[in-house]
Amino acid sequence: MNVSSLLKLPFSSNGGWGELKSRELSIATLAWFVVVPMSLLPPVLLYYAGTHYGDEFIAGFGGKEWRFITTILFLAELLTFFVMGWLIHAVVESHKLEISYNNAYLLAAIAPLPLWLSSLALLVPAVAISVIAVMAAMVLSCTLVYQGLRSLCHRSPDDVLTMSVTYTVMAASLLAWGLLMAMVWAF
Repeated sequence: MNVSSLLKLPFSSNGGWGELKSRELSIATLAWFVVVPMSLLPPVLLYYAGTHYGDEFIAGFGGKEWRFITTILFLAELLTFFVMGWLIHAVVESHKLEISYNNAYLLAAIAPLPLWLSSLALLVPAVAISVIAVMAAMVLSCTLVYQGLRSLCHRSPDDVLTMSVTYTVMAASLLAWGLLMAMVWAF
């Protein structure tokens, strides 16, 4: 799979999604080769920002126990992948659509990629840049879920059932993301 196919994923249900689906990646392969490495990005970069920028970045940012927070964040991200794969499958099935467990977990692994990559904004010590990166990542993540569901469930454009499933999955995803962020600030 080339980079241009990956860049098309949020904007089209054709092309890249079919290629990903045809590879029939196991859940373990997705976990070890996509989720684990990408889930390391936010904790590592958050640890870097917390230990290097301190209170100049955000008030109270420097005095936190970053080793503990980032370890818990990493473990929570891994757990979230497994819960979201199960949730995607359950929501799709409840709407009388069909998706295999492997494809549900494929979507659970691909959809958060923009959010994981948005943590690269922490390399710049500016809160505004991080906020903009996260907001753009959320939009891309939502479109990945929608286009992925359309492709993996073989649905037509503007299909109301696919939109309904997308709204449910994204509501759960944003709730999980909000809980992860609240956890970071609580410690």
